[in-house]
Amino acid sequence: MKLHANAKTTPKSRLLLVQRIQEGWEPGEAAEAVGVSRRTGHKWLARYRREGLAGLEDRPSTPHQIPHRTSVRDMSAIKRLRLQRLAAFQIARVLEMARSTVSAVLVRLGLNRLKVLEPKEPANRYEYARPGELLHLDTKKLARIKGIGHRIHGDRQRKLRNVGWEFAHVAIDDHSRVAYVEVLEDEKGPTAAGFLERAVRWFAGLGVRVERVLSDNGCCYKRVFGDTCEQLGIRHLKTRPYRPRTNGKAERFIQTILREWAYAKPYTTSGWRRRALDPWLRYYNHVRPHGSLDALPPMTRILRSG
Repeated sequence: MKLHANAKTTPKSRLLLVQRIQEGWEPGEAAEAVGVSRRTGHKWLARYRREGLAGLEDRPSTPHQIPHRTSVRDMSAIKRLRLQRLAAFQIARVLEMARSTVSAVLVRLGLNRLKVLEPKEPANRYEYARPGELLHLDTKKLARIKGIGHRIHGDRQRKLRNVGWEFAHVAIDDHSRVAYVEVLEDEKGPTAAGFLERAVRWFAGLGVRVERVLSDNGCCYKRVFGDTCEQLGIRHLKTRPYRPRTNGKAERFIQTILREWAYAKPYTTSGWRRRALDPWLRYYNHVRPHGSLDALPPMTRILRSG
């Protein structure tokens, strides 16, 4: 039987080994019975004599001392500078340490990503009481279609070049989640303003008067758009810069239309995709269950309020 010095044993088998040696067994025989070498058997016997049963318990394999391990003092300094939002290379420069050492310490401390230094923001959930009190606006750039794209066939080497872009302009009511969408040629100010006018008329046809709109700070929502809001008697609200979560309902709706309409089928032309939009919107507004509306379609809230 081949014996291994590092064979896996348990505290119970080690105690049995020690007891047999104490009872007069030859150390080699006792060690062979539990599958370890004579040397390992003597090691466990010596530990038992020094420490009793505690000496037979499992121990971590890490060394007691690591000569080149970063000192507690240096780790504290790295942590202090990191909490001041310094990057790893900046900390290394200040402390005159290797950047790799600083990076390793940051990983060990769980501070290698800046986002962990910021407290997690509470969920930004709100809902206006009536349809039309707030309309969320946004745009999404879509590549024009000339044949099936890589999102369908999966081969990025077969990308079609220079086919241009078109833009989905979306408006979603905060209370009901009823949505209005148009695919337009650009996202310039006059285009966004014209979209708003048509969206307001469409909601008016449902008996909903739009009182406020919320958009990001994009160029299409500047001067011309602002003038249109004044003419329509609508208050224009804007999201905080670099905070898309402020307009979360529009962002979430765009994810839905990308998944369920824009990239749901292997469209071969942009016209085919545009023609598929209206049927999908009718399904979304009148039929599709909405998770935040107790699994009811958005239009039910418009009908209830009317």
